[in-house]
Amino acid sequence: MSTQSTTPTRENVPTEHRWNLDSLFASDSEWEAALQQLNDTSARIPEFRGTLGNSARALHDCLQFMMQLGELEERLGYYAHLRYAEDAGNSDNQARYARFMQLSARIQTEAAYQSPEIQAIPNDRIADFLADDILQEYRIYLERLLRYKPHILSEPEERLLAMQAESNQTAQKTFSALTDVDMEFGTIDTPEGPRALTHSSFGALMQHRDRGVRQAAYERFYTQFEGHRNTLASLYNGSVQLDVYKAKARGFESARASRLFADDVPEQVYDTLIEQVHQAFPALHRYYRLRAERLGLAKLRLYDVKVPLVPDVTLHHSYEEAVDLLQHALQPLGQDYVTTLTDGLLNGWVDRYENKGKRSGAFSAGSYHGDPYILMNYKDDVLRDVFTLAHEAGHSMHSYYSVRSNPFQHYQYTIFEAEVASTFNEQLLFAHLLQKYADDPRITAYLINLRIDDMLATLIRQTMFAEFEHLTHQMVENGTPLTIESLRTTYADLQQQYFGPSVTIEPPDDLEGLRIPHFYRAFYVYKYATGISAAVTLARRVLDGTPGALDSYYTFLRSGGSRFPLDSLAAAGADMRQPEPVATALQEFSGLIEQLESALQQQ
Repeated sequence: MSTQSTTPTRENVPTEHRWNLDSLFASDSEWEAALQQLNDTSARIPEFRGTLGNSARALHDCLQFMMQLGELEERLGYYAHLRYAEDAGNSDNQARYARFMQLSARIQTEAAYQSPEIQAIPNDRIADFLADDILQEYRIYLERLLRYKPHILSEPEERLLAMQAESNQTAQKTFSALTDVDMEFGTIDTPEGPRALTHSSFGALMQHRDRGVRQAAYERFYTQFEGHRNTLASLYNGSVQLDVYKAKARGFESARASRLFADDVPEQVYDTLIEQVHQAFPALHRYYRLRAERLGLAKLRLYDVKVPLVPDVTLHHSYEEAVDLLQHALQPLGQDYVTTLTDGLLNGWVDRYENKGKRSGAFSAGSYHGDPYILMNYKDDVLRDVFTLAHEAGHSMHSYYSVRSNPFQHYQYTIFEAEVASTFNEQLLFAHLLQKYADDPRITAYLINLRIDDMLATLIRQTMFAEFEHLTHQMVENGTPLTIESLRTTYADLQQQYFGPSVTIEPPDDLEGLRIPHFYRAFYVYKYATGISAAVTLARRVLDGTPGALDSYYTFLRSGGSRFPLDSLAAAGADMRQPEPVATALQEFSGLIEQLESALQQQ
């Protein structure tokens, strides 16, 4: 299935290769009935206006109603999202998703009065409410909401902001339309024949053994971005301006402070991440120097930094073999974890292979009512897909344990925590594969090179992105215009620092900063870097058999949103307020480079 030369339509995908969404809704008609129920029930939202400060009972009744409404809304939304993701070309899927989004936006607007009304309850009165037994199940929810009291506006102002929700997405949607739809990259001639150049194939072409192919693909790809450079700069400027405006409107000192506030993450954590990565530049530059030497180049270009240093190593794993591999790799987590995951991966959690209209890439989608589903586009001959499956399985099992340990109002963990559980599984898989192929120096070198590049992409590259975001938002906050020239200069300066003397940086390399979709969700990417840092620390504790390490990791998986992320991670053994977790991950990165040098010498 995964190695077919033609991509099947959705109708031709065997049932056993699809996810089974019955845990959400057994049919589209059942979903339709539930959507009507949500529409009808949401008509009660205005009934609670003006009553929330009357008594603890009144506040409880409103919260209970909204949580029940939220559970139904979430279940409807996940089903619509997953059906759309499996085949975006299906008009029924398009319409279903659009109808849900319209109703969800209306509910958000109609409920906009509630947060300001709760915030307006006098401090002594809300303290009495919180002491009442009837509100204990909502205590965490309310305490988190009350943190925002200095940043909540009046009801009319909050309603206006809620009404702007759709227009606020204009820059991101336009960027997506421009880069995903309007840009056409043509084909690239390769020794294997012409190959379509797309966002999806670009990464694979950057790993092609033929440098001429890589260069041609790189230059063709960036020609499109060069041709739209002013539009892209304007879109990104608009997105940053919006971030700054919303932060100012709510009384935050900066856009970064506003984004970190939700997770209660001090800005020092962000700064420490950047400082620690800068201290690792010697190891990073050493790796690029090794890469240049192995490729026989005096200087690398950016189209040389991803080609494997150990060529012609292909490890085939069918989907079922990948699941078996994970069964063995994740044994340190215990039988309950492994048995539950294996059953899910083989019986309905995963939409396994590519089909026409299906979303590219991979994701996990865990909801309170329903299995923690995984979208894959699995290929037997791509080892990274086994790591991707391990990664998404980490998310899904995080959701599995969180749902079973928390009420709806605080079962959702943060993205800050999510990337820990996913990359933790990758750490265990890598350790297992190294042991499995310990007698084969060529495969060992290949695996180490793969892990170095993954850590580089997740820890170091995302930190460079995070630094760029911080600099550009500071520029706007300081009154410096974001022009195409200033954006290119800022990004090129960072590239010079991070890539070092073995890599030549010149146009169009500096346009990369204008093609990153995550930049339209400001101050998001740093969480990938902190996530892998915490995961390295926690995985090392479990693999080393540190007393209590496994129990504390399960406590983390089960905590959901009951604690702020830094608190839940500190309790698990990774205190992200301190520099040690990031430093530990960077030490592992440096150690892998030494291991790679040794493994390459043995060939």
